[in-house]
Amino acid sequence: MIDKGLKDNKILGHLEQEILESLWVRGSASGKEIFDSIRATRDIALTTVLTVLERLTRKGLVRKIKGESVYLFRPEYTKDEFARKASADVFKGIISISASGASASFVDMLAHEHPLELERLSALIASKKKELMEKAKR
Repeated sequence: MIDKGLKDNKILGHLEQEILESLWVRGSASGKEIFDSIRATRDIALTTVLTVLERLTRKGLVRKIKGESVYLFRPEYTKDEFARKASADVFKGIISISASGASASFVDMLAHEHPLELERLSALIASKKKELMEKAKR
């Protein structure tokens, strides 16, 4: 579950994110292949990458598959699926404190970081309202 990965308001550590990014690009890869891609940008040991892959497997974010001669790793979720699941877990916690505060903060953050997404958000809200009204009529 994604919520196992939530700790100290952090979803993933930097290395966990780099490893998942590498897997999202490749689809699946051996620990050595992931290590090779990551060591191009940072000084790191193969054992460290393998340890983090095992941690991501325990968190349910990566699947370990027995290959012909080595284990292969692949992400359990696409990048978009992960973002949706992780953000849902975070939002549930925040909304339980203050739904109005969380909504206002999200809209403010979106307007600042990705202003074009406000139109998409507006369309999503309209679509969800329509869906809820149709369910209520049944």
